[in-house]
Amino acid sequence: MNKKVIIIIISVIVFIGLLIGGISLYKYIRIKTAVVKIELKDDLNVEFLSDVKVSDFIESINGKIVKDYKINTKKLGKKVIKYEYINEDNIKLKEEYTLNIVDTVAPLVWLGSSYSVMVGSEDKLLDNILCGDNYDNNPKCEIIGDYDLNTADSYDVVFKATDKSGNITEKKFILNVKEPKKNNSSNNNNNNVNPPVKTLFSDIVKNYKTKDTEIGIDISEWQGVVDFNKLKEAGVEFVFIRVGGTKGINGEYFLDSKFVDNIKGANEANIPVGIYFYSYANSKESAIKDAKWILKQIKDYKVDLPIAFDWENWSFYNEFNLSFFGLTDMANSFLNVFKSKSYQGLLYSSKTYLDNIWLETDYPIWLAHYVSNTSYKGNYKYWQICNDGKVSGIDTDVDINIRYK
Repeated sequence: MNKKVIIIIISVIVFIGLLIGGISLYKYIRIKTAVVKIELKDDLNVEFLSDVKVSDFIESINGKIVKDYKINTKKLGKKVIKYEYINEDNIKLKEEYTLNIVDTVAPLVWLGSSYSVMVGSEDKLLDNILCGDNYDNNPKCEIIGDYDLNTADSYDVVFKATDKSGNITEKKFILNVKEPKKNNSSNNNNNNVNPPVKTLFSDIVKNYKTKDTEIGIDISEWQGVVDFNKLKEAGVEFVFIRVGGTKGINGEYFLDSKFVDNIKGANEANIPVGIYFYSYANSKESAIKDAKWILKQIKDYKVDLPIAFDWENWSFYNEFNLSFFGLTDMANSFLNVFKSKSYQGLLYSSKTYLDNIWLETDYPIWLAHYVSNTSYKGNYKYWQICNDGKVSGIDTDVDINIRYK
């Protein structure tokens, strides 16, 4: 290569470098001299788990935000919100502001105006009375006032719960310490007591079956031997089957003794199947472990309907050290495992706990509410309408469910 060619190449490289540098300098100068007129709102505090986006905290701006994204408010404290916007001179600029994510919701104390225990009871009131919080895994729970569990009497006391954000709930209640009742079996004559009226599956079909609903049941080993052909003839359109559970918190897994028979029977009768698992999970990790165990049990069978997370440990909730957010996040983690394997997910719970404890979940709801017309205001995909159902093919009582298409 001769010197002339080399000089030309060098000259071109230098020219390109100068051109790029000039463009960069021009952009730099434009950005540095750009007109920025942004007015933030006075209150930059936002409640934990609020559904907010970048623009919600901007009073005015001389341009348009490039991506008005949803802000993650799942953690308390200061959070820097970075965003880009194009001003009125068509210059893209980077800006930011700082939010303070706070929790102003007081803990929940599940307690009425009175609470009764027997004389000599072990002092486990703080364990037995549900005390939980939306964010704090371990709110401070205490009973203020004097009482004696060894002396029958009624005591005026206060249950106080305090979370780490300083939110306080106080409930006055009467602690009744009672002597055990004497058993007087001679007066218990049940000969004239009428047996309870059961809910007929055919009546649920008559009253709730439409073009937009299906009527089904859920079963476990407690229903004994099930005749699925009779269920089919009776009009059962789907069935949820218990796969199993664990023997307490972090206990060993067990397969429902009728699971294999039930799912084979339902598959052979061409009745669509869903699955439910009674969980004692106390962390995301244990919930995911539960889900993986379930996958192994159902892999050889046809499961068309959702897999439900059934968590009902309310009588000893305090032992789990879970906030309501932690509980809901745990359920989502369980159900995410099935979503990743192309199964559907479902959260099962009663109206009482859906209204008061569960936070908004990523999955549809299976509502348990044993009334003829539910007052639950949330959205739900399935409704467990009774637990005293009678249907041909099952000798025991059975839960009856309505599915909304």
